[in-house]
Amino acid sequence: MIRSIVFPRRLGKSLDELQPGLELLRALGFAPGNEWHEGGNHGVEMLAPNGGIEFIAAADAPSVDAMVEVSDADAAWTIAKTLNVKIRKEIGDTSYGARLFEVEIGGLRIGFLTYAKKPGASRGSEGKLDGRGKRFALVVSRFNSFITERLLDGALQALRQCGTSDSDLTIAHVPGAFEIPSAARQLAGTRKYDAIICLGCLLRGDTLHYEVIANEVTRGVGQSAQETGVPHAFGVLTCDTLQQAIDRAGLKAGNKGFEAGLTAVEMACLRGLVASPAAETADGSR
Repeated sequence: MIRSIVFPRRLGKSLDELQPGLELLRALGFAPGNEWHEGGNHGVEMLAPNGGIEFIAAADAPSVDAMVEVSDADAAWTIAKTLNVKIRKEIGDTSYGARLFEVEIGGLRIGFLTYAKKPGASRGSEGKLDGRGKRFALVVSRFNSFITERLLDGALQALRQCGTSDSDLTIAHVPGAFEIPSAARQLAGTRKYDAIICLGCLLRGDTLHYEVIANEVTRGVGQSAQETGVPHAFGVLTCDTLQQAIDRAGLKAGNKGFEAGLTAVEMACLRGLVASPAAETADGSR
């Protein structure tokens, strides 16, 4: 019967006033969901992998309006501080074994916490959003640069918010989306980078050219990642219209470049967790 649940909360009177909250939630892994506009009102769902309702019996009301479980509370706290979000409660350990901090956005009080693992329990390997000390290469198509430059800005923002230094970033510009896999393969082959971020924009036309290029770019990027073992984040838009591309480059549907940046950081960290030194030969190949 029930498919989902949404708790509407007003964070401002305009889309501009919504942006700080949306930016923080996107940075921590929320995905944009349904969006509506009616008159001068706007609404944007922010979707978590899972959720629920907690019922509490206590003498006092909860100190927050929402509680969000994250994989690494310390990394989330660093991102919140980077975004200059109002911190209501500094990060610390609770009496029930969680690591927690609280913020306030437009009057909405949100707590972020990580529960301590029980002895002997395992929830599997998961990459953190910690880009410190890691190197990333970004391959950006110049074709449709009006869109791809926005994607690049979003990806760089995500990387910097995760602690990546500008000195650890390499940006390679290529003529079009078709050239992205080749450049990504060359960069990954140097073994200098922990992840590659591929950014481009394809718009459907009146011929089969769009399908041919889209298929080749997707196949090429995937093949490069498989052959080199270096994670590749796919931030190539494939849209029917220019408006769809604009929406996905930071207007209404988030910034897919930002999402690709977060993906690259998480996969780079996960690779470090699961990679086996014995899997590499003397020449650095796998």
